[in-house]
Amino acid sequence: MSLLVVGSVAFDAIETPFGKTDKIVGGAASYISLCASYFTKNVNLVGVVGDDFPHEFISHLNNHGVDTEGLQIKKGEKSFFWSGKYHTDMNSRDTLITELNVLGDFDPIIPDSYQNCQYLMLGNLTPKVQQTVIERLTTRPKLIVMDTMNFWMEIAMDDLKKTLSMVDVLTINDEEARQLSGEYSLVKAAVKIQEMGPKYLIIKKGENGALLFHGKEVFFAPALPLEEVFDPTGAGDTFAGGFIGYLAKTDDISFENMKNAVIYGSAMASFCVEKFGTERLVDLNENVLSQRIEVFKKLVHFNLTETNS
Repeated sequence: MSLLVVGSVAFDAIETPFGKTDKIVGGAASYISLCASYFTKNVNLVGVVGDDFPHEFISHLNNHGVDTEGLQIKKGEKSFFWSGKYHTDMNSRDTLITELNVLGDFDPIIPDSYQNCQYLMLGNLTPKVQQTVIERLTTRPKLIVMDTMNFWMEIAMDDLKKTLSMVDVLTINDEEARQLSGEYSLVKAAVKIQEMGPKYLIIKKGENGALLFHGKEVFFAPALPLEEVFDPTGAGDTFAGGFIGYLAKTDDISFENMKNAVIYGSAMASFCVEKFGTERLVDLNENVLSQRIEVFKKLVHFNLTETNS
């Protein structure tokens, strides 16, 4: 099934306790489309970059089956750039530099060949841009998934609530869920957020896994315990890419299949954090992915036996 990914294609510069990088490829749509391509070869990308962006990465996306007709390249302009430094716990970070550049006035143009997509993944962008994408599609997709962040809750809450009313699935982290809902309990937060529009809610808890909510149904998936985490940047987008890619591959949006999709998303995120940027995601193969999924199965499967007292 065809998948449309809309989001940032950008540069990052990252510093963690394990090292630092110069400018490397980042951006929500980069991670999402690359990860989704391991599940479906019908991935279409809408985004914008400057002419400073490396054509090698665009070619790499093409080689993975990602169509980049919708990727605008602005001549004489610079790509979005973010720089950050992670604290020792790797769960918190400081933003050092944010340069919107071409993303500041991004107008998402949807090529005719991308119309009638069955699945839409809206990466973290302004809620207005996310709304524009939905409104420009001639046919509503079978499933619309969106990501957002606390920044938009602080400066564009009205627009964000309107966008939430238009989507099926929202993915956010636990801090953002509490801020959006005004509830500390994630169960109470999930109820309030679903009342805003999304029928499904995924709350990501970093190294503590992820929760999937649908009405009164709840599913929990653990994160894979790793010996070393080099770079958490893009882990949430990688999760989203695995999640939506698996759903597009199976074309089944039932709650039961979304549980599977959460596991696949978690598996992809576990690869992402093992190296800086997209480095770990570019050379995966089916055997490596299958082995990682088996590890996740062992984490969540057990036989409950009764003992005589």
